[in-house]
Amino acid sequence: MPMRLTLKAKRERSMSKHLTKKSIPLCVTTLLIGSATQSMGTEITSMEQFQQMPLAYPKFMIDNLWILISAALVFVMHLGFATLESGLTRQKNTVNILFKNLFIISAGLLTYAFTGFNTMYPGEFNNWLSLGGPIGFGTDAAAQIANLTANYANYTYWSDFIFQAMFAATAATIVSGAVAERIKLPSFMLYAVILVAFLYPVQGSWKWGGGWLDDMGFYDFAGSTVVHAFGGFSALACVLILGPRTGKYTTSGIKPILGHSMPLATIGVLILWLGWFGFNGGSVLNADPVSISLVFVTTSLAAAAGCLSAIFIASIYLKQPDITMALNGILAGLVGITAGADQVSWMEAVLIGLIAGAIVVFAIVLIDRIKIDDPVGAISVHGICGIWGTLAVGLFSSNHSFSTQLIGTLAVSLFAFVSSLILFSLIKTIMGVRVEAEEELEGLDVAEHGQPAYADFQSTMN
Repeated sequence: MPMRLTLKAKRERSMSKHLTKKSIPLCVTTLLIGSATQSMGTEITSMEQFQQMPLAYPKFMIDNLWILISAALVFVMHLGFATLESGLTRQKNTVNILFKNLFIISAGLLTYAFTGFNTMYPGEFNNWLSLGGPIGFGTDAAAQIANLTANYANYTYWSDFIFQAMFAATAATIVSGAVAERIKLPSFMLYAVILVAFLYPVQGSWKWGGGWLDDMGFYDFAGSTVVHAFGGFSALACVLILGPRTGKYTTSGIKPILGHSMPLATIGVLILWLGWFGFNGGSVLNADPVSISLVFVTTSLAAAAGCLSAIFIASIYLKQPDITMALNGILAGLVGITAGADQVSWMEAVLIGLIAGAIVVFAIVLIDRIKIDDPVGAISVHGICGIWGTLAVGLFSSNHSFSTQLIGTLAVSLFAFVSSLILFSLIKTIMGVRVEAEEELEGLDVAEHGQPAYADFQSTMN
């Protein structure tokens, strides 16, 4: 059996070990799943043999369907990121932002297929030699993949790839929002490809690929650190090199640069909330009703608590109920619960969301005051709240060590920052990363794409 399968089995054993919910339905479910798993544990030489197992194969179909539905929900999150980022920035850069988001998901899927998946999970996904040719070409390759699936997990080899690929592309999307409105398009495209193809999979392998963080007991259920803190601190490195938008920080103080469409931003956040059911729910890696329903509840309650907390804190601290803080409060709660959505009670999820909502308000204000220009608050939402969510597992779950959680999240965050600092500096040296001042003033839609987003309704204001 390839190493990829051994590592996946290790991850699933680790996850099942930490499931501590107690209920009669869970006992019944466990008995049924145990019977299916015992059947699947026998050596299977063909997909046909697997299909004939009376209990294992129906469970396999249901689990696999849930993984694919979850992958589709995570895919929808890219629409949410695109509309959120567009809404929180100026209309003259809308086409540029939409273009970047289209590029990220398209290039991300391909680069993760060619290099990322095997870097993160050593296996045979793109091993042309062992399969007799490129994947997807030839009956021999298809037959071998079918037999590999029969011994793989509660879902197919293909389902695993597409689910994980959606996560990988998300990391580059986080950076996109932080560098919006002043980055050269070719430079960003090159950075995003390298990030998804190499940087993200390397650190992802430390935990989800059965690496050293996994060995030491670090826990990150769906990616508060592996996806969000990684993306947030990668964004921080890029923003420091890129510099703030023109006119943001002046001798007379900080000039607010308002987003052009709060309806778009709000739609984006609600789409992201919906997609998070796949992001967290799919990370159960099977269709167990008890585990999925708990994750849905903890995810939603943390998001709701984050929203109300951000509204309350902003109303007091900023003297007004700020819609952008409310939106980022929802995202902060979602990021915060992602590491331990299957480990905490519903009340603990509420507390995690409340703290995340408060953190994000102060973090956004602080980052702005030290003149780090992040148009959408990505560094605060994903980076800082990603760390908080990972540490919360150590605080609220007796199965996990706070010190181990701290080591894990700091290691990934430091790797993200340093590797992106080096990569982005190289790109700056070779081809530059910032558009000309005239192009920034005109707007990247016209300067880089020759096409305004709103052809019949262009504002004369910058």
